[in-house]
Amino acid sequence: MAMNGGSTKQLKQVLGFWDLMGAAVGQIIGAGIMTLLGAALAMTGRSIPIALGIAAIITICQFLPMLFISGTVRLRGGRYTMVAMLGGEKLAGAYSIIYIFSNLSLSMYALSFASYFVSLFGVGDEKVVALVLLTLFMILNCMGIDKFAKAQNIIVGCLIVALGMFAAIGVTKLAPNYYEESTFMTDGLLGLLQASGLLTFATGGATCVIDLSAEAKNPTRDIPLTIIISTLVVAALYAVIGVVAGGVLPLDQVAGQNLSLVAKTILSKPLYVFFMVCGAGFALVSTLNSQMAWAPKPTMQACDDGWLPAGLAKLNKHNTPVIILGVLYVIAFICIATGLSVSALGNMCLVASNVTVMMICAFTWKLPRVCPEEWATSKFKVSNGMLKAVSAIGTLACAFNVYLNFTRLTRTLQIVNFVVIAVALVFGAVRSKHAHMEISYEKA
Repeated sequence: MAMNGGSTKQLKQVLGFWDLMGAAVGQIIGAGIMTLLGAALAMTGRSIPIALGIAAIITICQFLPMLFISGTVRLRGGRYTMVAMLGGEKLAGAYSIIYIFSNLSLSMYALSFASYFVSLFGVGDEKVVALVLLTLFMILNCMGIDKFAKAQNIIVGCLIVALGMFAAIGVTKLAPNYYEESTFMTDGLLGLLQASGLLTFATGGATCVIDLSAEAKNPTRDIPLTIIISTLVVAALYAVIGVVAGGVLPLDQVAGQNLSLVAKTILSKPLYVFFMVCGAGFALVSTLNSQMAWAPKPTMQACDDGWLPAGLAKLNKHNTPVIILGVLYVIAFICIATGLSVSALGNMCLVASNVTVMMICAFTWKLPRVCPEEWATSKFKVSNGMLKAVSAIGTLACAFNVYLNFTRLTRTLQIVNFVVIAVALVFGAVRSKHAHMEISYEKA
């Protein structure tokens, strides 16, 4: 157990359904949608709404195992606790290392926002803007989870208004020939499926709220609902945006382009600036803020369990793990200051992160054995056969996703991901002799 009040047991349960929804929506809506719609248009034309519907279904199916687990018990260490309770201590140790590397994306979001800011206003240095943004949200999150939630709800509100404005104005400006058959499924069924697979990157992210389980008022009800509802609602909003993205200008002009091209066409200058700041910019800001809130929780539990120094999990007077947040801040600061590219940061541990999700899916079938009493009263209780089927489907989906992502990486990044996984597994095996795992799941 962490010293000086650092245990996840002492986190305050203050987050309600809408706070979790703000975190989930803020995590799902990222800069990816600004660029991925153009790439998807090149694959399937104006069938984007259908592709997004398929992508949402695929995303939820991949997350199904996590829904069953998070709907059964409170998980004080979030996804780390899932691995620990189902996969065993050695895999828990490995997860604690991979998870730390996966948070390199904090610097990616700050850098991406800085790039948008400088290109839009033509002033400032990208590194300076990124570091200022990173510092501001570091300070905000040190002030407590309630402050994070209030800020996140405002940011996400502005984000939804900006995207909704784009969609509402855009549907009134669709080209007269929008419904021409030749502009739909331009590359047939295969193109539609390929676009759906690509758009799963835009519809994923809601499972981040699992890492806020220790601070949720009613996690076994609110977290599964949040994951499902946020994914479907955002996918529906994306579908309308997709109609606009492919329906205002000729397909050959928008295929492969980001949303700014269409936004310039349909919006006045003030509204265009608002869309780029509160749409594109806040999509990144909301993700950065959300990740700073949930990212420390699995590492806190890893400290409590002895994988990492217990003192790292120390809480300040606002019940915030300031040391862990400080470590994440320093890592992100170094990544920004040294000039690592956004692409490299995004792909550094892409495969390794997907492997951690596969760890959880592969052992979900053990849930009734690990916590029989909680499973017996769970709203998500199904037969053992059905649970094994869900576990198998989730594992296969994750394995396929790992394969797709691995083949897209450069040889150097493939090696980096492989080394991270190998080092993590060795760490878990060696350090397990000194770990003192505690049960970090409980009835909510």
